[in-house]
Amino acid sequence: MELNSRETWTVIHGMVLGVVFLLAFSGALAEMWSLRPGITTAAGIKDRMKRLYVGFGAMAASAWLTVITGTYIVYPWYRAKLAGAQYAACNGLELPSTKCSPRDFILSNVSGTTEGWHSFGMEWKEHVAWLAPLLATSAFLLVIYYGPRLVARPWLRNAVIVMLVAAFLAAVVAGAFGAFINKVAPIV
Repeated sequence: MELNSRETWTVIHGMVLGVVFLLAFSGALAEMWSLRPGITTAAGIKDRMKRLYVGFGAMAASAWLTVITGTYIVYPWYRAKLAGAQYAACNGLELPSTKCSPRDFILSNVSGTTEGWHSFGMEWKEHVAWLAPLLATSAFLLVIYYGPRLVARPWLRNAVIVMLVAAFLAAVVAGAFGAFINKVAPIV
């Protein structure tokens, strides 16, 4: 199997950075959930906080890298307007080409009724995706600021968990739409 540079960046964006985010999320959620008074010792809390700092940091960093590579590297290839006003260059194609971008291909409806993938799916994807790094970073900053004091503040620990889950859901929505859109009109 051989990947061109665009396909490579798409894989890095979704399959590498996106997966790192999801793995870091699961670890951060498990650590936050078990950060309760009476369950761990003082030494255990200190050890757990190290893992929380690293996990939350990795999650926030991977969320930012995923969104930035998607917005500024992959998305311009999708959004290029190559086929003309009536998408004439897309007629008869089975996949996007150098003369018919994925956006043009979807909006042209040459492979069925695909226009909704752009008007709904891509519009949601490009906006909802930005919630993931914002929420992940907010949660990371709360963990750094409060540290071990989170143990004695269940309401704050729960707020961080809600931020984590919201960041995860935003990433899932963006990732699912991205995967489906790439299936309908891959970046070539």
